[in-house]
Amino acid sequence: MAGPEIERLIQFLARLPGLGPRSARRAALILLKRRDQLLAPLAAAMLDAAAKVKTCAVCGNYDSVDPCAICADDRRDPSVICVVEDVASLWAMERSGLFRGRYHVLGGVLSALDGIGPDDLAVDHLVARAGSNAVVEIILALAATVDGQTTAHYLVDRLAGCQVAVSGLAQGVPVGGELDYLDDGTIGAALRARRPIA
Repeated sequence: MAGPEIERLIQFLARLPGLGPRSARRAALILLKRRDQLLAPLAAAMLDAAAKVKTCAVCGNYDSVDPCAICADDRRDPSVICVVEDVASLWAMERSGLFRGRYHVLGGVLSALDGIGPDDLAVDHLVARAGSNAVVEIILALAATVDGQTTAHYLVDRLAGCQVAVSGLAQGVPVGGELDYLDDGTIGAALRARRPIA
């Protein structure tokens, strides 16, 4: 139906999360129709990112400098480290604009089903960072899934020898959420994480 170059473009687009074969085909057509405005600049941006983006040796974030801009920012609190599963989670935390400490990207969560064990994650590097006298708190900002909570419990055990406080994000009723629309697990987590109002 199309030449090999177009089929190759569609196949690569279909590998992106959220794009199936049909969506990839539509995206390829839009890129080809708007070659000068979209396709050429996108290709240039991808080549530039491939050549210049690095993984921060301190926290695991992506940036064009190492250490990344967050780790190099002396206005951020080095005594608090927020542990996240991946860079997408780090970016989500940054979008809030509320956290002013440093980060640590694990690179995933423990998952027996997927064959991901402690050696596949940046756990040893986290323990080494936590052992520094400058660090006083580790915040575990991991998903409220079985794998996320298993990873959190494992990290609590591994960090037990360090002189740091370990905390987790609160879980439960979201802002603007109505009880009628929440699942039983969310309501249960909200009850367990309740706090005084006054």
